[in-house]
Amino acid sequence: MTRSASCHCGQLALTCSGEPTKVSLCHCYDCQRRTGSLFSVAAFFPRSQMVQTSGTAKAYRRQSASGHAVSFHFCTECGSSLWWEPDRMPHLVGVAVGSFADRNFPKPEQAVWTDDQHPWLRFPDDLPAHSRNPVKPTKNK
Repeated sequence: MTRSASCHCGQLALTCSGEPTKVSLCHCYDCQRRTGSLFSVAAFFPRSQMVQTSGTAKAYRRQSASGHAVSFHFCTECGSSLWWEPDRMPHLVGVAVGSFADRNFPKPEQAVWTDDQHPWLRFPDDLPAHSRNPVKPTKNK
């Protein structure tokens, strides 16, 4: 399976193969500012599954709420943020789910940074929610 995503004007596009590793909804203030909305929804694919890009992108690098840098790639014409490379997960590339324009795209499996969620915004009760990023279990040696 391949999925195609593009910016608003169509100048910048990418193609991903296979299913995303995870789909996550984020309420952090950084995502709110980036999207101009109350949250963002990201599909994370292994780097090897981002198989093709076309068009001209510009990158913006900043620290994230989790304290790790992220490089965002956006269209030089319309400004749409299409994909990003999180230092916290260097093996993955995040893609804005809305850029796929696919109403059948897999739903988020978690919500993160719910400490920043607008109090009147509600999601299904079965969506796991984390006040920050989920803590990964550590392996005992």
